[in-house]
Amino acid sequence: MSSTVTTHLIKSPRATARGWLALAVLMLPVLLVAVDNTVLSFAIPEISTSLSPSAPELLWIVDVYPLVLAGLLVSMGSFADRVGRRRLLLIGGAGFTLVSVLAAFAPNAATLIAARALLGFFGAMLMPSTLSLIRNIFLDPRQRRVAIAVWAAGFSGGAALGPIVGGFLLEHFWWGSVFLLAVPVLIPLLVFGPIFITESRDPRPSPIDPLSILLSFAAMVPLVFGIKSFATEGLGWSSALPAAVGLLSAWLFIRRQLRRENPMLEVQLFKNPVFTGAVLANLLSVFSLVGFLFFISQHLQLVAGLTPPQAGLALLPGLAVTILMGLLVVPMARRIKPVWLVTGGLLLNAVGYALIVSFNPPPVGALLIAFAVLGAGIGAAETISNDLILGSAPVEKAGAASAISETAYELGSVLGTAILGSILAGVYRSHLELPAGLGSEATEKASGTLGGALEVAGSLNADAAVALRDSAMAAFDQGAVVIAVVGCVLMLGAAILSVFMLRKAKAA
Repeated sequence: MSSTVTTHLIKSPRATARGWLALAVLMLPVLLVAVDNTVLSFAIPEISTSLSPSAPELLWIVDVYPLVLAGLLVSMGSFADRVGRRRLLLIGGAGFTLVSVLAAFAPNAATLIAARALLGFFGAMLMPSTLSLIRNIFLDPRQRRVAIAVWAAGFSGGAALGPIVGGFLLEHFWWGSVFLLAVPVLIPLLVFGPIFITESRDPRPSPIDPLSILLSFAAMVPLVFGIKSFATEGLGWSSALPAAVGLLSAWLFIRRQLRRENPMLEVQLFKNPVFTGAVLANLLSVFSLVGFLFFISQHLQLVAGLTPPQAGLALLPGLAVTILMGLLVVPMARRIKPVWLVTGGLLLNAVGYALIVSFNPPPVGALLIAFAVLGAGIGAAETISNDLILGSAPVEKAGAASAISETAYELGSVLGTAILGSILAGVYRSHLELPAGLGSEATEKASGTLGGALEVAGSLNADAAVALRDSAMAAFDQGAVVIAVVGCVLMLGAAILSVFMLRKAKAA
C-alpha cells in the first residue's frame, strides 16, 4: 500500500492557480508570526516609558510569546493531525486576532506579558499546519521547492519586516498599534482560507498524550529561564536549578517518545545526521537574526537618534537581501551542493557579527552593511535547511518534520533574545556609571535598560544628564561588542558542524 501511495504522489499533477492562491493565504500567518517575533523590538523604548517594566519584565514581554509558541508547537501539531490542519489554523487565527486587541490596550506590564503568552498559545495553532499543508498542495518536487523557498523567505523576511512595520506604526500611533496589525492580516485568512485551502489530516494520528505535552513544555520554560538567569546573574542556584529541571524534562520527554508506539514527536528522525544538521542550521540562523535585531533596533533609535520610521527604512535593504537570497538559492542548489550553501550562509552570519566587532562604537553605515550580510546568510541557510529537513524525512513523516522545523525556528527566536539580550543587559549594567544622588527607583530604572537611563537623564540637571547619557550609550555599545563576539563564534562553530553533518546531503 505504501508503494501505491508513493507512486500516486509522484504522478500527481502540478499545482494549479488555486494552489498558488492557497500559498498566498498560508503566507499570511507565516508573515504575522514572524513579524510578531520582532515587531516589539522598536516598541521597547515606548513600552519602557509607558508601562515602566522592570528589566526582567521587559525581557519577558519579548520572550514569553516565542517561548509559549515553541513549547506548544509539537503539541498543536498533534492536535492538527487529529482535528484537521486547516481547522486548527482558522481557530488559531480567530483567537490570535481577539487576543491581539487585548494586548494593544494592556494597562500594565503584567497584563501585556499575559496577553503575549496567550498570543503564543494561539500562534502555536497557526504554525504547525502551514508547511504540512504546503507539502500536500505542491506534489511536484520543483514546485514544492519554490513554495518552501517562499515559506522560508516569509519567515526570515517577516522577522526583519517587524522593525520596519513597527517603526511606521510607532511614528503615527501608540505602541499598542503593533499588536492591532494582526487584525487586517488575519481577517483575509479567516475569509479566504476555507475557500482556497483544502483540508488535510492524518488518517491514523497518534493519540493525544498529556504527559508528553507537559514534559515538552517543562523542558522549554525552565531551560530558557536558566539561560536568562545565567546571562544576567552568573552561575548560581537561580540559573543552575531551572536549567537542570529543563534538561531532566527534555530527557524524560525523549525517553517517552522512544518507548511509545505512536510518539507525539518522531525523535527517531534525529538519527539521520542530515536531518539533525539541517535542524541545527535552521535554529542557529534564526538565533543570529533575532539576536541581531534585538540590538540594532535599539541602537538605531536610542544611540543613533533615528526616528522609528527612519530606523525601519534603514533596515529595508537588509530585508530585501534576505528575501532575494532565499529565492536565488533555489536555482543555485541545482549546481552547488546543499552543504556548501548552508555552510556559506552560516559563514555570512559570522561575517555580519564580525563587522560589529570591528567598530566600537559601530557607525550606522557599518550596522546596515552588517545587517545586509547577515540577511544574505539567513536567506540561504534558512531556505536550504528547511528543504533538507523535509527532504531527509520519509514522506509519511512530513508532518513531524514540519513541526520540528517550526519548533527549531521558534526555539532559535527564544534563545536569540534570551541569550544575547541577557548578555547585552548584563554587560550594560556592569559598565554603567551612575551619577551620585540618584534615588533607588531612578537607579533601578537607569540600570535596567538604555531606554530607562535616557528617561531618567531627562529629569536631571544638564551636567548629570549628559554624564548619564554618555555612560549609558557607551555601556550599551560595549554590550553590543560582546554579543557580536558571541554571535560570531557561534556561527563559525555552526558552519564547521554543518560541514560534517550535511556532507552527505543531496538536493531534493
